[in-house]
Amino acid sequence: MNPISCHLITWGDAFEQALNEVEELGFHACEPFPRNALAYEENPAAFQDLLAAHGLRLSALYGGGRFSDPTRRAEIIAYNTRLARFLAAIGVDRLVFGPGGPRNPDGTTQEGLREAAQTINEAARACYDLGVLACVHPHLGTEIETEPEIDTIMELTDPRYVFFCPDSAHLTGAEIDVPRMIRRYGERMRYMHIKDLRAGAIEERRNRNAGVQVVEGTERLPIFCELGRGIIDFTPIMQALHDIGYNDWITVEIDVSRTTPRESLSICRDYLRERLGMQL
Repeated sequence: MNPISCHLITWGDAFEQALNEVEELGFHACEPFPRNALAYEENPAAFQDLLAAHGLRLSALYGGGRFSDPTRRAEIIAYNTRLARFLAAIGVDRLVFGPGGPRNPDGTTQEGLREAAQTINEAARACYDLGVLACVHPHLGTEIETEPEIDTIMELTDPRYVFFCPDSAHLTGAEIDVPRMIRRYGERMRYMHIKDLRAGAIEERRNRNAGVQVVEGTERLPIFCELGRGIIDFTPIMQALHDIGYNDWITVEIDVSRTTPRESLSICRDYLRERLGMQL
């Protein structure tokens, strides 16, 4: 059975409200912003106690950086090591490596991917030495978005230290077959984000990439949405997770709510329980 977590991004800076509402909805783990955790850097136990007071534990933190920029390598390694040290202090062993943006219109060059892989390897090894697993998270609008970019990064990074964190909506938005990607890198999966992708988002991205102008006055809706409200079929995704024997973290993430964060997470919770048969 997969442990379930939820990202607190939907609440923005309202950290205390997020903890209260996540607890009310029955979740038992969360992934907050790194700044929320590092506010307790000098006293990690107090952060752990705060979560415990709400019946919560920490699943991971989101680190990473502009991996393809070699001038920032030392900075990125230092920052992620800092996060890993905090995690290790409270007995948490997952760190998400989010790549940097904005994305080059022509994508990331092979040289850029080689530089990124070197930085990821060095940062991940430093985290591993602290007992923390670094999980690369492909992300729309960043230096690691497309299937060839993901494949190159996974090929050039050390499987002993560098792991994989797919996101159902980011992969789908990049027109990548999510179950296929899960099966391809299942042995290196140690974390996962799930969210849905609203109808029309892929076509809009194609148009923007082709230079098609958005009609003035058209409302720009969030491309991500609550589970079950978009176009993603989660049944084959869950089957792929079952097939590879993935029993690790699944974290629900809704970047922006069009109602309230509590309402959006409630919809996701009900979908997890009623449609996917998962328990919090």
